[in-house]
Amino acid sequence: MFKLAQTDSQNIDVKHNMKNNINQHSVETVATAFTQVWPQFNRESFEQHANNGLDKLELKARVKHIIQALKQNLPEDFNQTAALYNKLVEAQQSQRSLNGFTAWPVIDFIGEHGLEHPELSLPILKGLTECFSAEFAIRPFIIQHPEVSYRHLHEWLNHPNEHVRRLVSEGTRPRLPWGIQLKSLVQDPAPNIALLNALKNDESLYVRRSVANHINDIAKDHPDWVIEHCKQWLPNASKHTKWIIGHATRTLVKAAHPGVFALLGYSDKVQLKAAELSLNKPLIELGESMELALSLTSSANTSQKLVVDFSIHFVKANGKQSAKVFKWRNLQLAAGETLTLTKSHPIKPITTRKYYAGMHKVEVLVNGGVVAEAEFELVVG
Repeated sequence: MFKLAQTDSQNIDVKHNMKNNINQHSVETVATAFTQVWPQFNRESFEQHANNGLDKLELKARVKHIIQALKQNLPEDFNQTAALYNKLVEAQQSQRSLNGFTAWPVIDFIGEHGLEHPELSLPILKGLTECFSAEFAIRPFIIQHPEVSYRHLHEWLNHPNEHVRRLVSEGTRPRLPWGIQLKSLVQDPAPNIALLNALKNDESLYVRRSVANHINDIAKDHPDWVIEHCKQWLPNASKHTKWIIGHATRTLVKAAHPGVFALLGYSDKVQLKAAELSLNKPLIELGESMELALSLTSSANTSQKLVVDFSIHFVKANGKQSAKVFKWRNLQLAAGETLTLTKSHPIKPITTRKYYAGMHKVEVLVNGGVVAEAEFELVVG
């Protein structure tokens, strides 16, 4: 599937642009695909229903809208519809016409209208996930039919297609962005452990990235569990597994969770003789960039492996402050070495943050601990 943007403001822009990928041409493509496997498909009726008001809808509403149009023009008996879908899957294997967003409503139709028939529906999702990830469509099955769903998921672990293997991880993520939250897995991720263990050395980066994001989801609710589970993976870990551990613990690193830095091979106890932070000016206007300069001097007798981040304590409407952590650099600090780092950080308007004038604090975090700080006054308007 697509890559989600990293910030909420980018997500808003991405969603706005993505919706245009589901359009009249998409409707025509879907109509053609179904007509090829079922000549009786009422193409004119489907296109009329699907295109009516489509351009006024947002992304996910467009998906729902086309699903409704399919429902009005496919057989009422889901057994017959499933038979058509199986032909569609077979046709797409040889002549891929349903790609990307065009396939999204076709796939999610199964999640919405095939839910009472998991043995028929789950193989269809497996077959279509190559066209566009079935990670959203499979989630209602996991909620309502967990035993059947997990039996199929375990069968897919060794599937030769990376899209199917990724679906095993991505479809079961407790907190999948844009997807239904799997509340039982948020509370207890245990049902997914065997799946993640089986995929931790997958040869596909596409799959491994999903595994890492999956574990990062778990870390938001069970940080200690993630630390302990990653420790179990470390002995004799392959380079693939080590990469997953590093990517999966990014939330824990930003939160400075105890134990995560040692897990990742960073120095457990930071030894610094001096740490000084300076800003380019004490008063910054909204829209300008803040220039940071940091000097670190080691007091250790050996090299130290450090994660250097910084946080800005933004003023809120009530006058209190709320900290946001930003990445700076990962580095090796030699014994007795003094190192100077610089960073330019824009203080510019974004859709997900309202700025308020006043004194803001900047803190430097080294392996999760605050080692230096400075202040600046933000001028707004």
